[in-house]
Amino acid sequence: MRAARRGRFVATRLLQALSPQACALCNGAAGAALLCSACRASLPRVESPCRSCALPARRGEAVCAACRARPPPFWAAHAAWTYAFPVDRLVQALKYHGRLAYAEPLAAALADAVARSGGALPDAVVALPLSRARQRKRGFNQAHEIAARVASELAVPVVAGLARARDAPPQATLAWSARAANVRGVFVGQPCVADRNIAIVDDVMTTGATLAEAAGAARRAGAASVQAWVVARTLPPDA
Repeated sequence: MRAARRGRFVATRLLQALSPQACALCNGAAGAALLCSACRASLPRVESPCRSCALPARRGEAVCAACRARPPPFWAAHAAWTYAFPVDRLVQALKYHGRLAYAEPLAAALADAVARSGGALPDAVVALPLSRARQRKRGFNQAHEIAARVASELAVPVVAGLARARDAPPQATLAWSARAANVRGVFVGQPCVADRNIAIVDDVMTTGATLAEAAGAARRAGAASVQAWVVARTLPPDA
């Protein structure tokens, strides 16, 4: 399965190399990529991110004051970009409009952010599962599309380490203060994560409630440690 997935990625990139792309943002020449180098370089990033939550920390501090006071259940968090224009358009095109090709540049940016962090790679990558209703309606899970490509880039296996115990309303429809209660008890860790260091992959981290709940479920199933990897990090309203 892993070899077949790798073969599909190689074939896709070969086709892209043979058919030059127009940049998805500026429509300029992008070579074999979906984003040109100028647009990639201009996308917003968190400056001096906290190692634990990927939000801005004071310069020189590895961990922000909030995480020192109340550490999250994942020991590290990595985000490629800030969830702001035009990153939000790329994520939404994948998530809501089925532009599966966009998973590739999103995953490449995430893999690059993880590699640049210099931290140890996990034993396995886990895609955050969608509710059955949303997966059925959408036809795919954007977190899995990203996770599979990140795993291929970093040569780390993907495992189905989390399952949904119940459905819940989409977090995006709720106030920030209501999101932690909405996802409580939603996930169940699977036996395959026991004694393994894992990274849970999702498209966007907003309050961090969903990933915190997922990390807690993985740890209860015996995961040795958990990281949170996301394409984009939403800054709090007062940032």
